Amino acid sequence: MAQFVNPLLLVSVLLCAEHSYAVTSSSVSQNLPDPTKPPVSILNPAGIGEQESGPVLQSILLSANRKIAIIDGQAIKLNGKFGDQTLIKMTESEVVLRRGKQLQTLSLHPDLRKKPSLESTKLK
Repeated sequence: MAQFVNPLLLVSVLLCAEHSYAVTSSSVSQNLPDPTKPPVSILNPAGIGEQESGPVLQSILLSANRKIAIIDGQAIKLNGKFGDQTLIKMTESEVVLRRGKQLQTLSLHPDLRKKPSLESTKLK
């Protein structure tokens, strides 16, 4: 003897379950950080209320077919112009801009500094 489920009751239960899931998932997602948000050092590198002192390197795209740096939101190709400066060198973490004889190096991670390891200091 088979029992039949009232379709109206089934729809009501499904709608309640969907609403409960939506409320739970939205409250969880509000606590997660935005992975696409730029790091604090780019948003406010000099500190609260201070002005930035120069251009900011945001990204470097290197491949066999293209070499592009994103500086202050502008895509600059190798040997291309950024204002009155020319992009003359690119590595995975830095670019070099030239204005006349003056060179300016921009780093993706300006707050990071290389420190010698303990092993390298022991070798000397």
